[in-house]
Amino acid sequence: MTFEQFRQEIQEKFPEITPEQIEQFRRMEAVYREWNSKINVISRKDIDQLYRHHVMHSLCIAAFIKTQMPDVYGTLCDKGASILDLGTGGGFPGIPLAIMFPKCRFTLCDSIGKKIIVASEAAKELELRNVTTVNARAESLEETFDYVVSRAVTSLENFMPWVKGKYRSGIFYLKGGDIVEEIAVMMGKFNMRKGSVHTWPINSWSNDSFFNEKMVIFIE
Repeated sequence: MTFEQFRQEIQEKFPEITPEQIEQFRRMEAVYREWNSKINVISRKDIDQLYRHHVMHSLCIAAFIKTQMPDVYGTLCDKGASILDLGTGGGFPGIPLAIMFPKCRFTLCDSIGKKIIVASEAAKELELRNVTTVNARAESLEETFDYVVSRAVTSLENFMPWVKGKYRSGIFYLKGGDIVEEIAVMMGKFNMRKGSVHTWPINSWSNDSFFNEKMVIFIE
């Protein structure tokens, strides 16, 4: 997916997006190519598919919120919220979401120092004033956030203890493959009430085959 293909699709799916946001997305490719040449956090194959595999995938969280939780989407756009991106790596899904929701305050957290360097420098070069980066483990964070976002950093069973007490409203988690058993194990282990976990197949929003079997999971 070239930037031009990405631009056309994102403007079709999010017609409210501004020229300034489009320009920030355009600049992402040069920023990530430069930093990835210094600190390799994205594979060579994936850097050529930055917009498809990383940017658009991250924005599937925004798509889920817009289509399934329109009131929340309106709040995030108009008033903002505090959002923790845990296991952000080089800045995904946090940086694309920070561009999409400029009134939200994002904390990008990763325990691996070289990855958070890339996320930090990318946020700085893209002039994202709503992004803070932290090189730490989740358990050490003292702040409580409105939401947590993450992209398949571990199994849900392992992830939930990391964010216990760290969020007020919910978790948006990007995950692929057969997740039914994984969700069942998590719900049983943590005694979660029926109906508190929602799954959304991304291919209901995008016909790109890359997103087949990929899901957004929302945990209340």
